[in-house]
Amino acid sequence: MRVIVAGKVYVDPEVQERAVAAHRVIVERAREYPGCLDVSISADSVEPGRVNLFEYWESHEALDAWRAIAPAATEHFELKDVQVLKHEVSGTRGPFD
Repeated sequence: MRVIVAGKVYVDPEVQERAVAAHRVIVERAREYPGCLDVSISADSVEPGRVNLFEYWESHEALDAWRAIAPAATEHFELKDVQVLKHEVSGTRGPFD
């Protein structure tokens, strides 16, 4: 079963871009990892301090295997709030179907 991990975290607005940059190596390596369909960690374009997270995996096993070897961020930041959930995908179709 495919898996999506998605949500948002909040950091101080003045470190938002640095926080995203600190996770670049994770995004680059995850996208190359077997079973990874997509990963994105990006600054929100509207809300200061909000960082959006999105991971799409072929299976729980692929996600768990990645998490066992994933590199750490190059810098750590205090998280003000975390709203991230893991979803199991029961079906997929076009966005306007």
